[in-house]
Amino acid sequence: MPPKFPGPDFEPRPGFAFCRGHYDPVRYEPLGQSWFTDYPDSDFNLSLRLSELTRTPIRKDRYGDPDHVVVRLTDETLFEHPMLFMSDVGTIGLSLDEVDALREYLLRGGMLYVDDFWGYEAWRHWEEQIGRVLPPGVYPIVELPLDHYLFRIFYQVDKVPQVPSIQYWYRSGGGTSERGAESAQATMRAIFDPDGRLLVLMSHNTDIADGWEREGDSEEFFDLFSIQSYPIGINIVLYALLG
Repeated sequence: MPPKFPGPDFEPRPGFAFCRGHYDPVRYEPLGQSWFTDYPDSDFNLSLRLSELTRTPIRKDRYGDPDHVVVRLTDETLFEHPMLFMSDVGTIGLSLDEVDALREYLLRGGMLYVDDFWGYEAWRHWEEQIGRVLPPGVYPIVELPLDHYLFRIFYQVDKVPQVPSIQYWYRSGGGTSERGAESAQATMRAIFDPDGRLLVLMSHNTDIADGWEREGDSEEFFDLFSIQSYPIGINIVLYALLG
């Protein structure tokens, strides 16, 4: 599906709409697809389940389906969305304009959640790119402890699950670590501002969004991974909305 960019007549409407960040890739990652990894089903499905499992109103399109949008980081409509999602950020390349725009979005109240990047090299690359946006001397990356409010704002989440892509899971006969020993541990890391506000959330060595995207592809995959993925996604959205 081509990116669903905001049209020239875009007007903000009430309700949560899933907002995905568009970017140009500058390096290759196995099983990676750049900005559109897990798109659009993960965006659609999380929005739908959010509306069913909570009382959160969602924005709907003209057909009555959950609305979702893809934005370039330099697009002013980005500021209409309290949460921005980006996938496969081990491949991302940010221009100077995108660096400045993303920094402004985050410091003006937005929250970024990035997911589905695996292993040392993907982490190193993302760490360098986000460091251009938020200098680590002021905005260090830290582990998000499991007693943080985000993990219990709605659902009680007791661990960060390792969710593989369904393709890797099939091909490996049920494996979950897509880079072998170097990606054996799924982690959740974060960047806070000096006042303690959460700016960036990062799930590394796991593909939480595949649990949303692939909920209907396999009953076994759903039972193993989607049931763990949705509580994390819903908690993140609610945390971003409640600030």
